[in-house]
Amino acid sequence: MSKSIRWQEFEKLLVIRKLRDLVGQWWSIQMHFTDHKGLLKGVPSGKFFNPLNPISQAIVEDDRGFSSTMQDVKKTTLEASLTRKPKIVRNPSGFSALLVPLRIGRKSLGCVFADGFLIEESLAEQKQQLYSFLIKIFGIEKAEELYEHVDDLPVLSEKDLGYLSELIQVVVDEILAAQCDLSNAQKQVAQLEVALSHRYHFSNMIGKSSSMQNLYRMVEKVCHSTATVLVLGENGTGKELVARALHYNSQRKDRSLLVVNCGAFNDNLLESELFGHVKGAFTGAHQDKKGVFEAAHGGTLFLDEIGDTSLAMQTKLLRVLQEGTFRPVGSTKIKKTQVRLVAATNRNLEEMIQNNLFREDLYYRLNVILLRLPPLRERKEDIPLLVEHFLKKNSATEKSQKTKQLSQGCLEKLMSYSWPGNIRELQNQIERLCVLAGEETTIPEELLSENILTKSTASYVPSNIPLDQAVQEFEKELITSGLQRFQWRRQELAQSLGLELKDLEDKIKTYDLDPRAAS
Repeated sequence: MSKSIRWQEFEKLLVIRKLRDLVGQWWSIQMHFTDHKGLLKGVPSGKFFNPLNPISQAIVEDDRGFSSTMQDVKKTTLEASLTRKPKIVRNPSGFSALLVPLRIGRKSLGCVFADGFLIEESLAEQKQQLYSFLIKIFGIEKAEELYEHVDDLPVLSEKDLGYLSELIQVVVDEILAAQCDLSNAQKQVAQLEVALSHRYHFSNMIGKSSSMQNLYRMVEKVCHSTATVLVLGENGTGKELVARALHYNSQRKDRSLLVVNCGAFNDNLLESELFGHVKGAFTGAHQDKKGVFEAAHGGTLFLDEIGDTSLAMQTKLLRVLQEGTFRPVGSTKIKKTQVRLVAATNRNLEEMIQNNLFREDLYYRLNVILLRLPPLRERKEDIPLLVEHFLKKNSATEKSQKTKQLSQGCLEKLMSYSWPGNIRELQNQIERLCVLAGEETTIPEELLSENILTKSTASYVPSNIPLDQAVQEFEKELITSGLQRFQWRRQELAQSLGLELKDLEDKIKTYDLDPRAAS
C-alpha cells in the first residue's frame, strides 16, 4: 500500500461511511481525519462537517472559536500520532475527543478522531469548563443561551468509550489495509451495531437517555433479588416491560411470569383471579381453579394498577406478602406460595394513604425497591430510537422489503409533541403513518394525526383561562420541567431561570411540587 493517503478515495468506502453514520446515529458524535501535519482532511475548505449539536455548531461558525478548535486539533492529533495507542484528550473547550493514530511502520499518516462529547465520570467538571469557554468566546448572554443545550450533549460511559474506540479502530484498520476484504470489516460493523443495540435496548425497553440508562442499571442490580418491586409511571410508559425485564434477566426466567391488571376486575372476581376458588364457592364455580399466586409459584407475578384495589383486597395482599400464605375463595385450607412480586401503578399512593384509600403498611411492603419510569416528554432524545424500532417492527409485520422512514419535518413534529399517551401513543401513531403512507418509503408530516399537527408546538397552558392563571400554569410547568432537567438541583435551576434561590424555593412551595416527581 502506498504511504500517501488518498483521503477522497477512503471517504467513498462503504464501511467508512457506514461507521461515520453509526457513530453519529448512536452518540451524535462526528468522526474526522487529520494528515501527518495535523490538518483536517475530507472536509469542505478545511471546515468541519455540520456539528451534530448546537454548541459545537456555534463554536466552529465563530471565527475565534473555529481558530481555537483548529489549533487544538492540530496540536492534539500531532501528539497522538507519535504513539500507537488510542488516546482520550480534553479540548480547551471542555469537550472530549478520542484519537486513534494512523501509522505504517515508523511513519505517521495522521489520525482518525471523534469529538464533541462529554465523559460520564468527569461530567460536572467538563460542563463547568465548557461554560467558561463559551463565556470567553461569546460573552455571558450568548454563552447562557447556548448552555441551555448542555444536557442534550452526548455523554459517554466507560463502556461507550470502549465501543467507540472499537469502531474507530475498524476505520483505521480499513485505511491501513486498503486491499482487505471489505465484507470482513462490514461484519465487524454489524457485530458492533448489535452490541450497541443491546446497550440501548434492554429486554425490549428502548432508550439511550440518562434516565433510561439509570433504569437499566437498576434493573440489572435487582433482577436476581427476590425483593418486591414497585414500578411507578404514567399510562403507556412500559411498566409491564420492566416486570418482564426483571423476570427474564433473573434466575426465575424458566418459570412462569403471570400478569394481572387489578383495575380490570371487581373485588370478587379479583380475589378469585389472585387466590383461586374451590368448586361450589359461588354460582358458576363448577370446578376448582388455581389462582395466579399458586400458578406463579417459583416465578414472578406482576400486579398492574395495584392502586385500583380496595382496602379489603389490600389486606389480603398484605398477608400474602408477610406470610407467603393465602386461602382460595370458599376453602378452609391455607396454601403457601413463593413468588417474586412486581406491582405497578400510575397513581400517587402516598396521597392515597393520606386520604385513607391505600394501606400504609402494604405500601411499605411493596416499596422495597422503587423504579420510576419517566414519561416520554421527559426523554425526547429517545424518540428517534423508538421511531426506528416501531418502523422496523411494522416493516416485519407487513413483510416489506424496505423499512419506511420519516421525513425531517415529520420527526420534528413528533419531537415537539408532549405525548400524553407516552410510548403507547407513539407506537400507535407510527402504525397509523405506515398504513397511510402505502407504498411511499418516506413519510411526510402531512400524514400525522391532526392532534399532533395542531398541538406539537402548542403550550401546555390552555388558552381559555384568565391571564394571571395562565402565567401561573406556565411558571409551574417551567419549574417542574426544570427540576426534572437539573435532577432537583435547585441552585442550578435558579441560576438557569435567573431567580434567587429563596424565590425559587418559595415558588416550589407555592405550587406544591413534589421532589420525588423529579427522580
